[in-house]
Amino acid sequence: AVVSTQSGHYGRDSINEGNAQYLDNRLQRYLNDCKFPKDGSKPKSARYVGSMVADVHRTICYGGVFMYPANSLSPNGKLRLLYECNPMAYIVEQAGGKAVTGRGDERVLDLLPTKLHERCPIYLGSSDDIDVILSYLKE
Repeated sequence: AVVSTQSGHYGRDSINEGNAQYLDNRLQRYLNDCKFPKDGSKPKSARYVGSMVADVHRTICYGGVFMYPANSLSPNGKLRLLYECNPMAYIVEQAGGKAVTGRGDERVLDLLPTKLHERCPIYLGSSDDIDVILSYLKE
């Protein structure tokens, strides 16, 4: 499998927007720009099943990004590093995509677990789409 590189209006963002009010302002701006593009292009699709495996599978097949970022309620993220984030990050990277924490360019697979149920934020998908999100997070 190869991560689809369809980005822009073809890409799909997968995020639990029920937590949008708790997200970092830079990430809120990214999501808003996806919904209301300033250049007049078609908005990106938003899909969220709530099952990481299903959402990541769709991301690999159709492009876009799966993200479960840190927020003010869960500053270390919500998903578990060892048995949720690492396996999906490995699959996405093997398929040519990226998997990062959103803390700079830190790769999920570079994190060394210190606890069995340690949590981490995650953004994974096509390299181009991840780079766009990281550019917002660096502002």
